Formats: sequence, structure tokens, C-alpha cells
Amino acid sequence: MADEQEFIEDGLQRSQIDEFFAEELSRAGYGGMEVAHTPMGTQIVLKAEKPGMVIGKGGKNIRKITTQLEERFDLDDPQIDVQEVDEPDLNAQIVADRLANALERGWYFRKAGHTTIDRIMESGALGAEIVLSGKVTGARSRVEKFNRGYIKHNGEPAEEIVDDGQGVAVMKLGTIGVRVKIIPPGAELPDDFEVSEVEASEVEDLIVEEEEAEEELEGLLEGAEAGGPEGEVPEEAAETEAADDVAELEIDEEEPEGGARPERHEEKGASPTSPPDSEEAVEEELDDLAAEVEEEAEDVEPDDFDDLEADAEEEADELLEEMETEEEETEE
Repeated sequence: MADEQEFIEDGLQRSQIDEFFAEELSRAGYGGMEVAHTPMGTQIVLKAEKPGMVIGKGGKNIRKITTQLEERFDLDDPQIDVQEVDEPDLNAQIVADRLANALERGWYFRKAGHTTIDRIMESGALGAEIVLSGKVTGARSRVEKFNRGYIKHNGEPAEEIVDDGQGVAVMKLGTIGVRVKIIPPGAELPDDFEVSEVEASEVEDLIVEEEEAEEELEGLLEGAEAGGPEGEVPEEAAETEAADDVAELEIDEEEPEGGARPERHEEKGASPTSPPDSEEAVEEELDDLAAEVEEEAEDVEPDDFDDLEADAEEEADELLEEMETEEEETEE
């Protein structure tokens, strides 16, 4: 037999056994059953509101049910364990049978539905839903729903957590289907969450840690803005230092007051007051001065280069003026 066919037959057999128990144990408050196949036989757990009526006087009723299970459903050595339902108002099957009986006795459907669902919620259920379908009040069938709390309709929680029960009320106009869904108290749903309480001391510690972190961050930012990391000099400070170095070099190269450069005159072999021998000597001095300026400019930042070049031009102009004045004096 294929696996699919075996699953279908097992499900069909389970449904037939459930219907058999619902018919035989309706007065005892049948609340569902569980079937487990073991090597020792078939273990069946019955849930009932009144276990005494299921067992019967001296176990007569339970032996009768066991014999019928062997004959009708071909079960191997069925062993029935009867358990009492702790809270009947939270068992969907028992509630569905009660509501169906109330409708058969003449209760108005809306009063019966609200009364039943209120009892379910008073018992501590997280949510409940009652659906009545059929000819409720007239010749035309319709569906009436009663909802309270929170209910799941699909997915794994709807199959594993929600308790589902069905019943049938036989009326003069026709049958009314009754379906009840209940989420029992204490059920853990996947969308549940908890809000944990935090002590005041823990909150104060967190606030202090945040303040210390903010102060440390502000200190780091201030240090970066003022001088950068340790061992580094800001760009503005570096530029000012380079400008000071250039100024010192220019001061060293300037002539003493009241005379020309003695070093250059000594090289040419003339006195400080004597004019240059020719224009070629003047051009050589200007070339040397330009070379020195270029060498100094290589060590200077681009922003200081323009200032250095301007100073060099001024110095060259002054040197030319001095030479012209000396020539005039010599001619006189």
C-alpha cells in the first residue's frame, strides 16, 4: 500500500472512531480522543466531562465500547483510558455539544451564542469564536459569528494551539452547524512579547555610562580640532613656522646699515664704497640672488612663494638704486 493511501485510511478511520464516540458518549460530555498505535495494541485516550458514565457500573459500558471497536474498526487489542476534563468550558467539543443542545431546546441563537462565549472568556480563555451556519431564524440559511479576544485562523498556531470542536443541532427547519474555536489560557503564541521591568539603579548606571562616553567623545573632538593627534602639527602652525624661517633667511641675507654687502665686495676684490666694475657683475649678483630665492622657495609652502618673490624683487630694486646713487657720487 502506498504511503499516501495509508495516510488517507488512517485519517478516515480516526474520523469514524471520533463520530462513534460522539454518538455513544453524548450524555457523558464527550470532549475528544487521541489514538496511538503501539506494539502492545491500540492506545485510546478519551476525554469526558463525566468519566463515570463512560465506564459504567462495574465497567460494563467500557467493555461494550471496546468490543464494538474491535468488531467495527478492526483494532488490535484496543485499550481505552478515560480522563476527566478539568475545565469543560475550555473544551471546544463539549462547548459545541452544549450549544447545539441549547438550540434544540428552543434557545434563541443570539442569546445562546453570547451566553456561551461569555462563559468561555470568564474561564480564562485568550480568545474564542463561535460560528452558527444554517437556517437560524428563517427559511434562508446564513452564517452568524460571535468573537471574543484573540483567535488564530491559519498557520501552525491554528493547528497546534487552537482547540476546535463541532456539533450539529437538528431543528424543524433544518440542521444548524455549530463550530467552536478556543485558545486556552497560557498558550504561547509566536507574536507574544514581554516587557521586562528594569530597576532604577540599573537605569542610573546606564545614564552615567552614556554621559562618560559623550564626554570622552567631546574631548577627542576638541583635541583633533586644536592640534590633531599627538606628534602632528596643524597646517596653520606649519605654515607660520615656514614663514618665520623664510623671514630669518632674508634677515641674514640683508646688508648691514650704511653699506653694501661686504662678502660680495670681498669676492670681487673691491672696497665697500667702490661701484661694481661693470654691468656684468651686477647681472651676476642678480642671478645669484634669484638662484638663492629659488632654493628657498623649494622649501617654502606655495602660499609663501609669492611673498618671497615680491621681497626678492624689492631687494633687487633697492640694490639697483644704491648702485645708481654710488655712480652719481663718483662722477661728481
